[in-house]
Amino acid sequence: MRVDITGRHVEITPPLRRLIDQALAKIERVLNDRAVSATVTLTKEKYRHIAEIIVHARGDHTLTGVGQGNTWPLALRQAEKKVEIQAHKLKSKWTGGRHRVARAGGDGRTAPTRPVAAPAPRVIRGRYPIKPMSVEDAALRLESGAEAFVVFRDAESDSVSILYRRKDGNLALIEPD
Repeated sequence: MRVDITGRHVEITPPLRRLIDQALAKIERVLNDRAVSATVTLTKEKYRHIAEIIVHARGDHTLTGVGQGNTWPLALRQAEKKVEIQAHKLKSKWTGGRHRVARAGGDGRTAPTRPVAAPAPRVIRGRYPIKPMSVEDAALRLESGAEAFVVFRDAESDSVSILYRRKDGNLALIEPD
């Protein structure tokens, strides 16, 4: 990874360079070989030490962190933590989901691998009180509460019915035949 260090009102000393290298080593460890370059800008304004770290990664990704403190280690640590959090998020995007499936096929010369079957969903049992009420009362209960559905015994037909909110905002009623 290419590193550019700029000091504004600061002389870049070897101990300061070592601090920067240690901070960038943690970030580089997270990103592996995907980190292309890093720019570190150190600024001193009266008693404030400001460290800005910008890391460029493959795929036009830019990770930025700014830290402030009264010492260089404190400012660099803050900036490094901010960039490290962004690096973890970016790495999880790279390694998760569809990218892993796309790489599993290889370069096209080998036979595609079989998809791994997902585990069967677990059935979680629960009890739900079924009260006799009208469809209008069930709609009022659904509107007033945070419930996703209402199971009730229809007062007119004496059958168990389900009322739920559809994605378009309307209510849907499920009645047995």
